[in-house]
Amino acid sequence: MKVKTIGICCALLFASTASLADINEDIVSIQHEWAKANYETPESEQEKAFEELVAESRKLVESNPGRAEPRVWLAIILSTDAGVTGGFGALGKVKEARRELEAAEKIDPDVLHGSIYTSLGSLYYQVPGWPIGFGDDEKAEEYLKKALAINPDGIDPNYFYGDFMLEEDNYQEAVKYLEKAAAAPARPGRPVADKGRQAEIQEKLQQARKKL
Repeated sequence: MKVKTIGICCALLFASTASLADINEDIVSIQHEWAKANYETPESEQEKAFEELVAESRKLVESNPGRAEPRVWLAIILSTDAGVTGGFGALGKVKEARRELEAAEKIDPDVLHGSIYTSLGSLYYQVPGWPIGFGDDEKAEEYLKKALAINPDGIDPNYFYGDFMLEEDNYQEAVKYLEKAAAAPARPGRPVADKGRQAEIQEKLQQARKKL
């Protein structure tokens, strides 16, 4: 019995490791596809690209209900898609994104270097407030500070907090965090996303510096 138990445990261990490797590959693929759709695809083709990416991400969530990463990336893609397509359908997409992030938080709040809180924070300051949407600047700041606590040197938490400060007319803080985002280390395997984000950072920095 003891030998059989060890064999079963080993089999489960290898199965778990293989499953983790598979999902990591899927997440890397989705990251690349998102960056390509967001930064390298012509505007006229973006809506279709994100529609396909949303469908792909939903399938990954369905096949991995106990994992947080697919939910976070589905939320990121839905949020970006909402910005691309606009209109009445955008609100439904950001509400779904929020639900996915809240579900991911229950599974693993620190997953992907605090991306849950970066994404929630960005939603709360970019989505209109009541009665149109759920936007809330206090919640935005709370979530963005949580993201910075987890990943203080990361490009995304610093960029979004800097952008939020710009929206709040706090230009000194905006410059501070945007400069920190600009100096963030490159993310392995994500050159397209980093290049696109750095362009956004420079645009926001220019806006903030003009206000000082």
